[in-house]
Amino acid sequence: MSKDVGLWIDHRKAVIVRVTDNGEDTSLISSDMEKHVRYSGTAQQDSAEDQRDTRFIGHLNKYYDQVISCIRDAESILILGPGEAKLELEKRLEKESLTERIVGIESVDKMTDRQIAARVRSHFIERGLKGSTI
Repeated sequence: MSKDVGLWIDHRKAVIVRVTDNGEDTSLISSDMEKHVRYSGTAQQDSAEDQRDTRFIGHLNKYYDQVISCIRDAESILILGPGEAKLELEKRLEKESLTERIVGIESVDKMTDRQIAARVRSHFIERGLKGSTI
């Protein structure tokens, strides 16, 4: 059974779409994180900012671990997203020796869950047609 997975990811949430021989399934992982804001200021403020950055990175690592646990068994992975999160996830997948499963990384803006599912579905349908020997 083929397991193709596409996901839209930013620092706040990941929408994961699994496309199998039996249909598709969509799930959501929320990072429960506020937007990360960088401040400029004095040394005392820098220390507080460093602490915030450390917490932010720790939180992101847990979030990416959750995402990876949901897509680890995928044969093909399509990564979509508007910002840095998709590239950060790619680096994490590289550390997990899963980069050979990545079939594409695309920059896209905000999308509804239905738009994400349609984009993932069409990507894997097109890919299947290109790979067929009809």
